[in-house]
Amino acid sequence: MAKIIFDIETIGQNFEHLDEISRECLLKYAQTEEEKQETKESLGFYPLTGEIVAIGMLNPDTEKGVVYFQAPGVSWDKSKEYNIDFIPGSEKEILENFWRAIKNYEQIITFNGRSFDCPYIMIRSAVHKIKPTKNLMPYRYDPKEHVDLFDLLSFYGAVRRRFNLHMWCKTFGIDSPKEKGITGYEVKDFFKQGKFLEIAHYCLGDLKATRELFFYWQDYIRI
Repeated sequence: MAKIIFDIETIGQNFEHLDEISRECLLKYAQTEEEKQETKESLGFYPLTGEIVAIGMLNPDTEKGVVYFQAPGVSWDKSKEYNIDFIPGSEKEILENFWRAIKNYEQIITFNGRSFDCPYIMIRSAVHKIKPTKNLMPYRYDPKEHVDLFDLLSFYGAVRRRFNLHMWCKTFGIDSPKEKGITGYEVKDFFKQGKFLEIAHYCLGDLKATRELFFYWQDYIRI
């Protein structure tokens, strides 16, 4: 069975550039200045107020992969490091490349893909009028087509608290990409600073960690 792991990195719009009605909607339940600031800094988590700056794809069996990433204002050709291609482009081009590639795989593997990556990709694709080539959200309780490790490791919510990728990696002795000096919260700052390739490498780190976590689940937890 042809398998592929994928992961996205996102950034949010500038809050002040949103229209007044949208700003009011977002701040509706923010009572304190701290809550308002937190809302403004979390816009990258929502496809209506954010955009995709990188999509990484990794074959867990061959370890070959690609990271499509934005690098606006930079003259950057496609490059390759070991088995990984790094291909710059606009958000629209990133999504078009993703949908061309994903249709060739029978099983997709994510960490929290059902709650974040998949709906984000589909909505941002709709913004650009790009039609999906594959159903990223098949039947939830059968991992044959979509292995979402966030769901499976928590036994679909049976575990009282659902932990993030970093904590699962630390528990099972896997190198966590969150210890490399960047997390999802820093992506927007890196993007502003023009550190586009650093974001691409961070995305690749998430892919590699998810690969190791997938094999751990497969070898020691799956029945």
